[in-house]
This record gives sequence, structure tokens and C-alpha cells, in this order.
Amino acid sequence: MILLEIFWSFFQIGLFSIGGGYAALPLIEHQVLEVHSWLTMSEFADLLTISQMTPGPIALNASTFVGTKVAGLPGSIIATIGCVTPSCIIVLTLSYFYFKYKNLSSIQGVLKGLRPAVVSLIASAGFSILLLAVFKSESITVQTMKLSDINYMSVALVAIGVFVLRRYKVDPIMVMIVTGIIGVFIYGVF
Repeated sequence: MILLEIFWSFFQIGLFSIGGGYAALPLIEHQVLEVHSWLTMSEFADLLTISQMTPGPIALNASTFVGTKVAGLPGSIIATIGCVTPSCIIVLTLSYFYFKYKNLSSIQGVLKGLRPAVVSLIASAGFSILLLAVFKSESITVQTMKLSDINYMSVALVAIGVFVLRRYKVDPIMVMIVTGIIGVFIYGVF
């Protein structure tokens, strides 16, 4: 019975958490803390930390963590399946209709209209990351930018990384690793 409850709870989270992992957090909190009392508030804080540290989507990591805590390995598998099932159903349904109607001019028009929106979303995320990398404050906005807030070492690392990527066509992962190591030495993380 508990496995069915786990599946249903995370199915609901996966179905209604539109907007990414952070949008899912209130739903996870509601299901895990209020509805089922599977975790304490302290354990939920640990859940958030672990879900953000581990690779992958936050909701998926959280479902695996809660499933393991509540019902061990079977619980983690069931919770993970419950979390991804709505997305799989939606994507399969959309792909069916896409392949069935892809030759319609209205569908092609919609897809051509979505391309600039996707590019702008990616550019917006890139600009946000660039602001975090270049300015000293994490709460910087375009309206509050000042030259005195620029982290010139970060600007140099960004410029060198872009130059190496464009000029020498080095693997981006290698550039990330090398600049990360340089950042550890410069900023003394350890």
C-alpha cells in the first residue's frame, strides 16, 4: 500500500510541477511534509541540499531520496517512476500528434514561431549566468550594475574561456574543468 501512495504522490508532483525543479518544491513539500508526514522539516532541508548537489532534475532527485527514506530501494524506484511517468505520457502524446500532423502548414508555423522563443529563453539563462560570473553580488540586476561591482578576475576567465573555445576549438568540458581549477586557486575555495 505504501508503494502505491509513493507512486501516486510523485505522479501528482510530476504532473503539476510545470516550470522546472524549483516550481516543484512547494508540491514536494506539501506531499512529503503535510499530506503524508514522511519527512521532518529538518529532513526536508537535507532533501533540498542533496537534490541540488546531485546531478539531474531536483524533483527526480527528491523523489528518489524520499522513496528510499520511506520504503528503501523499491520505494526509490517507484517514486522515480511516479515522478517521470506524467512527462513520458505528455511527450509521447505530443510526439504522436507531431508526427501525425507535422506536414500541416499551421503546425510548421507554430514550430517556426517557437524557435525564437526558445533561443531567447536560452539567451536569458546565459545572460543571468554571465551576470553572476562577472559581478561580485549575487543579487545584481541590470538596473543596479556599477563598474565598481565588476569582478575583473572573473571577466578575464570568461574572456579567456571564450577565446580558447572560439580560436582553438577546444572541447567545452575541458575549458570548464581548466577554468574551474584556476578558479579554485584564485578564490581559495578549499
